[in-house]
Amino acid sequence: MGQKVNPIGLRLFIRRNWSSRWYATKKNYPVYLKEDYDIRTFLRKKLSFASFSEIFIERAGEKVRVKIFTPRPGVIIGRKGQDLDILCAELKQLIGREVLVDIQEIRKPDLVAQLVAENIALQLERRISFRRAMKKAIQSAMTLGADGIRVRCAGRLGGAEIARAESMREGRVPLHTLKENIDYGFSEANTVYGKIGIKCWICRNDSIKV
Repeated sequence: MGQKVNPIGLRLFIRRNWSSRWYATKKNYPVYLKEDYDIRTFLRKKLSFASFSEIFIERAGEKVRVKIFTPRPGVIIGRKGQDLDILCAELKQLIGREVLVDIQEIRKPDLVAQLVAENIALQLERRISFRRAMKKAIQSAMTLGADGIRVRCAGRLGGAEIARAESMREGRVPLHTLKENIDYGFSEANTVYGKIGIKCWICRNDSIKV
């Protein structure tokens, strides 16, 4: 029986850092944990139109700093920063603390696994062939200098009666080597025939900055 481990969780403290960075006492820990969950759930619903890969949450005293990584920062910030101010006010109302939102731009979204998986899911919802979508994602990542990429789609592919899984890969993706910089992303496509799950693994070189 195969044991599947999230490549990001496996590399915590070796290649990756935690997405929530704060220290709490036994009394404050459940409060902070629920606040983090509420913030992430709210942002996923609120910013569903603007794709983003990661949300980092940091705390200093009573202040909460939320860092959002997105390839389209202008969509979130809005004209003259109006949308960003509204977002900060809504988050403050949600958790009852002052929240600072920092938007970080991703210049190479084709090298971020989460964004690649979401892009493939979007194409599948538009009834584009899954093989074509996977092949295009692989070509784009390899062109930008990725060491390797692996994409897996599972479900009723092409409207088939029986669900199956299809994988494509190019280059090297050593999942067992902890020192390798492996990025992982997962998304779901809600098609007419049901849900299709998309997993993406990208092996990036340290010299490449996304």
